[in-house]
Amino acid sequence: MVFGLYAEDKRRATRGLWRISEKTLLLSAFGLGGIGAIISAHIFHHKTRKWYFQVVWWLGVILDVSVIVFILKKVNDVALVR
Repeated sequence: MVFGLYAEDKRRATRGLWRISEKTLLLSAFGLGGIGAIISAHIFHHKTRKWYFQVVWWLGVILDVSVIVFILKKVNDVALVR
């Protein structure tokens, strides 16, 4: 989803169309997928020069990994109880 937002914003930027707000891009990267934002930004060369985007992307990655680890621990705990 985040990958698609960044791709769409880049498409709009190159065509001079109305853009997706930076706030939306940053919040989606942090809350929904820093990994998708980083991959998309580098593929499309989009928002890579703005330091605050890079900070939010990596915070999003940390959040993503933390959630995955938390879920895997809970699943493993449930499996051990059985």
